[in-house]
Amino acid sequence: MTLAVLMLLTVFASAASAQDAIEIRGPVFNGSNIQEIVGTDGITIDATQFAAFFYDINDNVTTETLSIINVPGNNGNVIGEGGLVYETQIQQVEYEFTDAAGWDNYSVIGFFAEKYIPLKPNSADKLAKLVLDSDDRYTIRTGETLDLGEGYAIEAKQVDVDGEKVWLEFTKDGEFVDDEIISVTDPDRSTWEVELDDIEDEDDVVVLKVHVNQVFQGAVDSIAQIEGLWLIDYANAMTIESDDEFGELNDVSIQGDRLVIRNDDTITLTRDSTKEIAEGMFFKVADTPSNVLRFYVMKEITDPGTYEVRGQVATGDFTWDATNFAGFFYDIDDDVTTETLSVTGLNGGNVIPDGGLVYQTTIQNVDFDYEDWGQYPVLGFFAEKYIPLKPNSADKLAKLILDSDDRYTIRTGETLDLGEGYALEAKQVDVEGEKVWLEFTKDGEFVDDEIISVVNSSQSNWEVELDDIQDEDDVVVFRVHVNQVFQGAVDSIAQIEGLWLIDYANAMTIESDDEFGELNDVSIQGDTLVIRNDDSFTLTRDSEKEIAEGMFFKVADTPANELRYYPFVERTVGEVSEIDDEEEGPSENVTAPGEENVTAPEDENVTAPDENVTEPGETPVEEPTVGDTPEEEGGEGAPGFGVVLGLAGLLAVVYLVRRNN
Repeated sequence: MTLAVLMLLTVFASAASAQDAIEIRGPVFNGSNIQEIVGTDGITIDATQFAAFFYDINDNVTTETLSIINVPGNNGNVIGEGGLVYETQIQQVEYEFTDAAGWDNYSVIGFFAEKYIPLKPNSADKLAKLVLDSDDRYTIRTGETLDLGEGYAIEAKQVDVDGEKVWLEFTKDGEFVDDEIISVTDPDRSTWEVELDDIEDEDDVVVLKVHVNQVFQGAVDSIAQIEGLWLIDYANAMTIESDDEFGELNDVSIQGDRLVIRNDDTITLTRDSTKEIAEGMFFKVADTPSNVLRFYVMKEITDPGTYEVRGQVATGDFTWDATNFAGFFYDIDDDVTTETLSVTGLNGGNVIPDGGLVYQTTIQNVDFDYEDWGQYPVLGFFAEKYIPLKPNSADKLAKLILDSDDRYTIRTGETLDLGEGYALEAKQVDVEGEKVWLEFTKDGEFVDDEIISVVNSSQSNWEVELDDIQDEDDVVVFRVHVNQVFQGAVDSIAQIEGLWLIDYANAMTIESDDEFGELNDVSIQGDTLVIRNDDSFTLTRDSEKEIAEGMFFKVADTPANELRYYPFVERTVGEVSEIDDEEEGPSENVTAPGEENVTAPEDENVTAPDENVTEPGETPVEEPTVGDTPEEEGGEGAPGFGVVLGLAGLLAVVYLVRRNN
């Protein structure tokens, strides 16, 4: 029983989690119709403009483009047949590890915003995803396993007594693939290449490269130090055929090292919609009048992990806003941006002078998702969406948690988890079925309550106003619209359609003497914040330099007479710990030099849903209750009965989680 209760508490504790998906958008296109937007020359975006496309900043390599070209069928909001063209071509990039023979360049190709490796260097029809390209250093003891991701692993089987060789074994899903004895004294044998046959009918395909840096045979431990790893997901390689279809792109042309895929049918950019192009790439189209067409291309990422969302690549002075930096806040329906980031005064060097780095953001108004509420003020602040506590003052802010017109149905006694510890409970429904008593809480503590009537439209909305939020009174922190109330023979329910919430408990006040990383000269100008660098700022080559508040510049490893850089922020999908972050590389049973051996815990990868939320039309699920347990006939004192109860509770919780998901 204790196990069941603890598992229930775990579900409640983890209801507010990282986002389930992130959207990485490309440039915004705006005009009266598709003909005006495309023009006679067409429009093309590549990886320097579209952050989802594969891009290697050090080698300045892009492989993908998406074009809308001028074809006779373009009309209004319709792209004609053959008017949408996706193209990608094999290019060469350097390995991350470059300090040994055989680690120069490899072939790469972006394929619908994913990084793939061609099985044949000059043929784009057979591809496998790149799992790992790393120059990080890993130390593993004999008997330990280095988890490479996607079920691939390396085990150090033995180290020879002279401490000059190590026996490594490569496995997939625990099954043997290959093994090799690596010598660190012989440069020609310190790198192990695993070549396999019959990968999509191709032989001698290099699927793994490992460079062993050092081997140590001590009195206690035998260890191997690996520096240099490269791996492709050969088990899930694919062959692209000319008759394949990828969503709206269904006319495939394989041209040696290049793939060209067009639409064989017209594509309608329906307003206020998200239209899939292919393989997780979409057109997002604004809700505009018929004489306006506004849209952008975006990639939706749902796989758990931490991802880089970057701005357009620059080589000198540059200005970014939401149209060329996908991290900045942007409302496509209202065409609203608030943030800009500018670099001036580089003069061919890599040092930004005092005041040459300027971040600016200005309050704007956008529509509530629940349209009957009109508009509210919003402010992007270092690529996060904030709400000013005073509509025309940018110095007091709270993060926006929720702006939704989704429909939720909750029963009396149930709690709707709003995120960040905030919740809404339906306490009671009146016997006439016209009113509901709602209670708003933070971290389980009462904040406010109200009786909402659905008969009187003026009373079907509830605004929670609080005082003393960063010394401000009458601050609207929460809005809810009750659509319907139902009092049945079995259930009493309230249907909610319209939610808006700010994180008032963590609101902040910005002062003129505040510092935000390199941006430390703050000017508060009514509805506008302007923040500059008070000291010079060096764009050090081959580095990631934090600007402020989780915003960075990534600078390419280029010669002194060149400069290439872009801003970026990181976004996380799902519950991902640092040790499981794909960017950190292998993690399981990895020991860094000089550290104690630590085995990483398994990532359960469970994201709990909003607790006790029932969508309209669904059958209610009863929660397990804790009470007296009747003795089984003839089973008094039966060993293991408590464990059975615990497992039953656990299964009940898993069922609840899966069902609510």
